[in-house]
This record gives sequence, C-alpha cells and structure tokens, in this order.
Amino acid sequence: MSTKKGVRGSILTFVADPFVVDSDKSYRYYEDGLVLLADGKIDKVGPYQDLDRLLNDDFEVLDYSGYLITAGCIDTHVHYPQTPMIAGYGEHLLEWLNEYTFPTELKLKDKAFATSVAKMFLKTTLKAGTTTSVVYGTVFKDSVDAFFEESERLGTRMLCGKVWMDRNAPDGLLDTPQSAYDDSKELIERWHNNGRQKYVVTPRFAPSCTGEQLQKAGELYREYPDVYIQTHLCENTGEIDWVKELFPEQKSYTDVYDHYGLVGERAVFGHCVHFNDDDFKTLSEKKAAISHCPTSNLFLGSGLFDLERSKTGKYPCLVGLGTDIGAGTSFCQLQTLNEAYKVSELLDHKMTAIKGYYLATLGGAESIYLDDKIGSITEGKEADMVAWDLHSTELIKYRMSFSKSLEENLFTQLVMGDDRSVRATMVNGEVVYDRDSGFYKEL
Repeated sequence: MSTKKGVRGSILTFVADPFVVDSDKSYRYYEDGLVLLADGKIDKVGPYQDLDRLLNDDFEVLDYSGYLITAGCIDTHVHYPQTPMIAGYGEHLLEWLNEYTFPTELKLKDKAFATSVAKMFLKTTLKAGTTTSVVYGTVFKDSVDAFFEESERLGTRMLCGKVWMDRNAPDGLLDTPQSAYDDSKELIERWHNNGRQKYVVTPRFAPSCTGEQLQKAGELYREYPDVYIQTHLCENTGEIDWVKELFPEQKSYTDVYDHYGLVGERAVFGHCVHFNDDDFKTLSEKKAAISHCPTSNLFLGSGLFDLERSKTGKYPCLVGLGTDIGAGTSFCQLQTLNEAYKVSELLDHKMTAIKGYYLATLGGAESIYLDDKIGSITEGKEADMVAWDLHSTELIKYRMSFSKSLEENLFTQLVMGDDRSVRATMVNGEVVYDRDSGFYKEL
C-alpha cells in the first residue's frame, strides 16, 4: 500500500497568533488546496494548481473538494473517566465531585470497564474532529494503561496521567505521596515518548493533595525534564476559599503550586477563572499554560474566564481550549468555541472566528509545547487533519448561502456546527473516522 497521499480541499492553517498579529497575517487559506503526505507527515501544502503536477500513480488522493481542511483540534483539558457521567445535574464544583465524579471514577478500578470508557472517549473525540487531548485518568494505574493502549492502537498523539489524591476523597480513591510517585514513575517509564504518547504528572487539585504529595509531584516533574504537569486552578470561589484554609502559609492558590515547583513549561492549569495580576504574572513569567474551559465553567456556574486579558493583558499567557468533559457539555471544539464567544461577549470583548480556530489548533499546540509536531498544516509536521462539512445541516446550508467572506463562513460554523460537521478525521496521515461511510478505525 502506498505511503504517499494527497488530500484536496479548501485548506486553512495558522502561521501566527491572531491575538498578537493582524488577523489576516495569522493564517494561510487555499480555496482549492492540496496537501501531500509521506509516511504520516506533511510533505508539501499549497494551491492545487501548483502541486498537482507532483501527483503520480504512487499517490492515493483523497478528494474533499468543497470541504474545509484544518489541522486536528487540540483539547487541553479533559477527563476521559467522566465520559459516563456527562450532564450530571444541578451541582457546583465541590458538590458535583462528590455526587457524580468520585463514584464514577471508582468504577475504573476495573480495567475492562476503563478500556470500554477509553474506547468510547476516543471514538467520540475523533468523531468531533479532535486528534490530541491532554487527559486525566483516575488514581488507578490500570486506567492510564487502558487509555494509552487504546490510543497507541489508534496512532493518536495523546497526553495522559494518573490522578494523585491523598485526602478529601473517598477511601477507595486515595493514594499516598509515595505510591503516587512510584505509580507515576512506572507509567512514565512505560508510556512517555512511547510512539506518540506523552505522560502528564496529574495532581488533581490542591484540596485533594497534601503538601507532601505536591512536593513529590514537583520532584517527578523535575526528574523527567520533558514530562508534563496538569491540574486545576482558581475554578470556583468556594474551591479558592478551601485552598486558603488548607494552605494558610501560601499567599494564593497559584502560589501553592509555585511553592512546590509545579509551575513551568509544559504545565497546564485548567480554568483559571478567578485570576488577578499576580496569578497571570506567575504563569506568564514561567511559561505555563491555561486551558480555557467555557462549557464547564458555565455548566457548573464557576464564572467567566477573561480570554482577552489572558492573551493581551499586562501578563500574556499561553492559552489552549479545553472541553473539560464531563463538566463540559460537548466533545466538539466548535461548540466549545461557541460558548467561549458568548463568555467574551459578556466580558465586553470580541472573540473572532479566526482567534477561535487558532485556539482550537495551533494555539492549543503552542500551549502544550507541541507546535513543532502538530497544530497546523505545515511541512514536516504530523498529518493530523480534519475535513469539515460547511453545509452539515439544512439550516447551516441555508445560512451559508448568505455568507460573504471566509470569516463569516467560519463564524457560522463556530456558532451552529457540531460533530455532524466533521466529514472525516485523519491521524498521522490515515483516515480514522469517516462520517459518510460510518467508518471508525478498529473501534
């Protein structure tokens, strides 16, 4: 079978941050474009009329003319074990954890069940056009093995880690500082940089971890200089007050993590809704990232994240987009951007479609230090791509008939689109999901 492929369609890819440069200088758009792939990597990209002469019998050509081709979406904060409990009714964060999250995560002690959840999570993720996610497992090692085994089989580039909790959770979900360190070290040795998999040291959040445990997490983060850190930060005002009670010696929630050496490159902090200048300064100076999770923040009533301030304020930060399933309400980044736009409106800012699509692709890749590999359709990068149907419903098709520009087209999709808009998803140059045929790779 040929390892060379051509993918034809309208191509949108980002080359710079539209929060920083003029919007029209942040992307490249080829109305009739062609991507040439070789061995799962992007070899060339440009107008079809400039590259079609390179096609020959060695190429398999996938023709998505009339569809929009982008890099695969990147989800920078999501809990795969919470897939079975999405849409849990009626609680704020701390009550919601006890009512829904912890009982569900206890079930993933059974590896067979964890595998079934991982399969559904990955299937739904690919159907939504997301090709890379930064994922929370559970406290159980087997839940992480189950996830990585399924990701490895699909060839997806995923980041995942075992959750650390040594207090303020049910007994069956508690570990210890040393067992969390030992289990995570074992998983790092088995999975980090194994193919396309990356490992994330994952203290759930400060209230579930003693200072001793956060100290051990920091040790592991320093011991393996290219592993990742993920946790939650300033999501909910009740949570922030609780952290003050648990860590009275630290001046802020952010300072707790900084004190234990958990703020730095490849560290991803979910939410960051209730931030002040000191918080932004710490993350900005130490080059850590924020994951903006608007559907979750709205669903749990946590608050409104100031995207514009985080990107263009006094202390600009790296920012990606997170679905935060299962407090989040959609796997699809179009729907996540739909809510992000509304939050920005409530804060009297304007999140353009160009900024939104950047956040979902190259912005996400930059925030997790993988923009040399994914996030744009650029020569030498891994060929994770999505073909979007811009006329996926009768109403969208009708609305598009009145559209007058690329940005209007994109904004219509951002507001009205969902997983039905995904015509096909490619991972490492291979189609893993095709809507029209109902095909999923080995799922």
